[in-house]
Amino acid sequence: MKSSIFLNGRFVGFHENGGKLADEIRDKRRKGEIDQQTNVSFYEKTNELFINTDEGRARRPLIVVKNGKCAILPEHIEKLRNGQIQFKDLVSKGLIDYLDAEEEENALVALKEEDLTPLHTHMEVDVIGMLGYVSNQIPFLEHNMAPRVLMASQHAKQALGLYTANFNLRGETRGYVLFYPQRPLVQTRIYENLQNYKRAAGQNFVVAVLSYYGFNMNDAIIINKQAVDRTLGRSAFFRTYNAEERRYPGGQKDKFEVPPEYVQGYLGEETYQNIETDGLISPEVYVPGDSVLIGKTSPPRFLKEISALDVEVEKRRESSVTVRSNEDGIVDSVMVSESIAGNRFVKVRVRKTNIPEIGDKFSSRYGQKGIVALLVNQEDMPFTKQGVVPDLIINPHAIPGRMTAGHLLEMLGGKAACMEGTIRDGTSFTGDSQDDYEAILSKYGFEPSGHEYLYDGYSGRIMSAKIFTGVIYYQRLHHLVGLKIHARSRGPVQMLTHQPTEGRAREGGLRLGEMERDCFIGFGASSLLKERMIESSDKTTELICNKCGSAGVFDKLKNKTYCPICESTAISEVEMSYAFKLLLDEMKSIGINPKLNLKDKG
Repeated sequence: MKSSIFLNGRFVGFHENGGKLADEIRDKRRKGEIDQQTNVSFYEKTNELFINTDEGRARRPLIVVKNGKCAILPEHIEKLRNGQIQFKDLVSKGLIDYLDAEEEENALVALKEEDLTPLHTHMEVDVIGMLGYVSNQIPFLEHNMAPRVLMASQHAKQALGLYTANFNLRGETRGYVLFYPQRPLVQTRIYENLQNYKRAAGQNFVVAVLSYYGFNMNDAIIINKQAVDRTLGRSAFFRTYNAEERRYPGGQKDKFEVPPEYVQGYLGEETYQNIETDGLISPEVYVPGDSVLIGKTSPPRFLKEISALDVEVEKRRESSVTVRSNEDGIVDSVMVSESIAGNRFVKVRVRKTNIPEIGDKFSSRYGQKGIVALLVNQEDMPFTKQGVVPDLIINPHAIPGRMTAGHLLEMLGGKAACMEGTIRDGTSFTGDSQDDYEAILSKYGFEPSGHEYLYDGYSGRIMSAKIFTGVIYYQRLHHLVGLKIHARSRGPVQMLTHQPTEGRAREGGLRLGEMERDCFIGFGASSLLKERMIESSDKTTELICNKCGSAGVFDKLKNKTYCPICESTAISEVEMSYAFKLLLDEMKSIGINPKLNLKDKG
């Protein structure tokens, strides 16, 4: 039976022996007779051969293995060290293959040279080669569950740090910078080689695994208030606002200025008190929400025809740039420049210092995320006999259920690093072991297990249990409670449905959804249901004809209500949701005439 051949997912024909053809293609690729970026895989079960040469495939290097022997010999490694050959020379000689995900299905990859058997086709260049860039930042990765590793990789992308050294000269829409970022005491080889410590995104915390008067239940964490006062986890948030003096057809253009009183949409004299005569605000001025940063007026949206007899003053409208309604800060910098089109444009950057507070989010490098539940005075925190007070207390229940042994190992390693005064290697599979850390701690008179006796800050008495204490790298994530907090009593509504707007940025309402409605119905809380879904939402009173059930109208000139369909004057006022009235109107628009049958409330 012939094998089906697919090239880049497209069927191109048949071949007598697909397995043999796959071997031939691989052989030619290693000899350099066909392109190195070609990948081939043969599936015996379905008798199909797939050849891939298209873009967008993730490929990784693996050492070729022939007859259970590694193709790269010690002399090759020596030449690499001396600079006589380069890595790409090993690829061109066919000693290293770049495999994509599909060809890897045909490969049996060994982790180490001592694992090799005649069945193996490839060997890892380094065991950590199977991990990605972000997951290679996490120490002791092999000690954790896969879902936690994925979560930790997501947290690494959200961590506040020094994202670029020239952030002061840049104008990102949003920027977060951590004060005093530190390099981790336990780091991986990749972290070191790529010099990621130059762009650190976290700090080393002294952590105790302990329950604290019930305040750190579940994922809540306790933080030392004095550590926060010493700038632990403090960050700055930057937001950039910009405006341009655009030109419009007809010779009109925008203008940066303090808007005069006669402009359409004038916001009031006190609104413009912080801006200068050129319409721009000065640096280092405090700006609360909704205050003007760039005063600007624009020509009217619709031009009016002016006859010869008219003397028309140009009407302008207010179009100033204001701070977001739910944010405040200090003006960090004001930049005036010229766009490509030759128009003047301005960028204003607003800065706000974010001090860790209740509701902010922190996480270790193992997906052990937590929300600050309490800031405790240092004198009320537990302390060791040496007087060391933890910066952070996490709940013991966070560890066993999530099986993040790496978290405990890093706490041990961080403690050992503090004693030894060196950076420890936490590279997955090949880094330091638990025994190394235990030996260091024993040498300096600590319990090798990392446990210590703590004293209660309130009573001063020694705690009856040993508490696991160590040093671990924690990241502050950019889920800041100050940027999420949202409440509203009244505010804007949508034009279409007359219901409150959605979202914090638009001063929206808090949604009462179907599930909440179901609870109200289950409890028989009909008045609360009516209040939430009608009174506080889109209540409207409509005129309905008692006779035919159609919508009635009110004639202002004659001061009477009547039905335009049957001309009856027996009209009732009916309370309903505006969304329901909208539904009736939309049904009419597609040719369906809905009618309401009215009954007396009985």
